Amino acid sequence: METQTTPNTILLGTESLFQQQHKEEPKSNLRHQLNDLMFGSIAGMVGKFVEYPFDTIKVRLQTQPLDQPHFSGPWDCLKTLLKHEGLKGLFTGMSSPLVGSMVENAALFVGYRQVQRMIRSYSTPIDELEKQKYMAEEDLPALSMSQLVLAGAASGAIASFVLTPVELIKCKLQVQIGKHSVTHGVQFTGPFHVIQHVVKTHGLSGFYRGFLATLLREAGGGAFWFGSYEYICAQFIKRREMKTGGVVLKKDLSPYELMLGGALGGMAYNASLYPVDVIKSQMQTDEQLLGSAKGAGQRTFVQTAKEIYSVGGYKAFYRGCGITVARSAPTSAIIFLTYETLSRHFGN
Repeated sequence: METQTTPNTILLGTESLFQQQHKEEPKSNLRHQLNDLMFGSIAGMVGKFVEYPFDTIKVRLQTQPLDQPHFSGPWDCLKTLLKHEGLKGLFTGMSSPLVGSMVENAALFVGYRQVQRMIRSYSTPIDELEKQKYMAEEDLPALSMSQLVLAGAASGAIASFVLTPVELIKCKLQVQIGKHSVTHGVQFTGPFHVIQHVVKTHGLSGFYRGFLATLLREAGGGAFWFGSYEYICAQFIKRREMKTGGVVLKKDLSPYELMLGGALGGMAYNASLYPVDVIKSQMQTDEQLLGSAKGAGQRTFVQTAKEIYSVGGYKAFYRGCGITVARSAPTSAIIFLTYETLSRHFGN
């Protein structure tokens, strides 16, 4: 018996086909970038509120005179700061780093995802790429650990171009102790005062004082930060798969597992490249700590490293390391948890 085709049947079939095509339509790369930009910014903002008081203590320990230090350690630095400046002293100069942290984390996560997509486009067969266009981001096949480390290093290098000026402004404000600065030169009243001073004294290039150190720290740090996080998550996934016998994805991990991965990633990042961070802080505060005039007396990366070692030995490169590694655990845990949670609920 021949099946009769009616206009309603054709209409329903066309509508069904349209709905299927619309449902399978892949999300544009721009939409992915905007999501990473927004989620990374929010994660960076939340993390900065937790991190900043620790960071203030770290910078003051790093930049104090090596021959006559002001503080015996982190606890002494905290007590002195609270005594002379109160609680608000822990958040001195936070406005610039807060914006900078939002921009930095946005750049890190956008760069990290984009480099991953580039790696996939070059390492995946064409026919497989077509299939992956219609897959959700979290359902894509995992990249190798070396590929993820490469993506992390590249994203860190990209972020360093944004982060260097922000770090310079932050450090110049953080080394000012009390109402009357013990540093040389001008007493800065806030971020905009620093910006005006740098432009007037050194020009726009002055904002990139310490760029090499920041680039090394961020590129290497990005590799350790993302690499350690992805490795810990991969171990949790393997463990679950062994227990359940099924396929487990990162989106199936619990908040506690994501936070542990983020915490260990942050600790690995800071512990591995801390000496470079010390050199960067010293370079960016030369003008205040050494009283160097316009361009005069400002040390290069190598000169700074040699001088730090000659005065304090290898221990001088690790002043404030303990508190830095300690504060990076909760900060990175919150950053990764915030980013992953936002991606799960609003990214698709």
